[in-house]
Amino acid sequence: MMKCLALYHVRFEDLGVFAGPLERAGYAVEYRHAGAAPFSLDEWRDADLVVVLGGPIGVGDAPAYPWLNAELAGLAHRLALRRPTLGICLGAQLMAVALGGRIVRRHAMEIGWSRLDLGADAGPLDALRGIPVLHWHGDNIVPPDGSASLAATDGTPCQAFAVGSHALALQCHVEFAAAALEEWLAGHAVELAHAGTDLHALRAATARHGRDLALAGTELLRRWLAGIQPQETP
Repeated sequence: MMKCLALYHVRFEDLGVFAGPLERAGYAVEYRHAGAAPFSLDEWRDADLVVVLGGPIGVGDAPAYPWLNAELAGLAHRLALRRPTLGICLGAQLMAVALGGRIVRRHAMEIGWSRLDLGADAGPLDALRGIPVLHWHGDNIVPPDGSASLAATDGTPCQAFAVGSHALALQCHVEFAAAALEEWLAGHAVELAHAGTDLHALRAATARHGRDLALAGTELLRRWLAGIQPQETP
């Protein structure tokens, strides 16, 4: 059985609906906290798949959370070896910086549900065409040289980018499972209050769109996993 290491920053931002297709594709998942139980360099290199999940901190918060520097170094090492890697929200931002891209601050938080503007050649993201997805971020990705944006929303020019077939970065929360919403609302209560988010509207939108996103997100991950070429560990 293949091994997937899932690196989390807050426990409730987990693999969500991605857990099912990973299991069906033959991966055994091990969760680790990025700061409390960081990967060794060997683990960064050897895992069959690494998924770096989201969280409320940012790439620029390394002075307060020094372990972010080790996380970036591990990602850079793994990506230089072209090992299969998936980043979601904060994970996508860390991937961008590890590859030479940048992160810029948005003028306001993007929290809520909306469809993605997808190009004609969106790859696995084509599974999301016409499907509202959950957004929850205050920073934008400037992708590394040679990696075009695969999706956008108003005010977020890069919602996703890929490097070859081995690395995919998703700014939006395609993995989100609607049943976890109240954990997210409680866990991000301060952020939501500062953003002035209407919780009742967010709950209603989640009830409308959660099932469709679960189906589309599952299909996106199935397609991406199918496109990863088998590799020997360097």
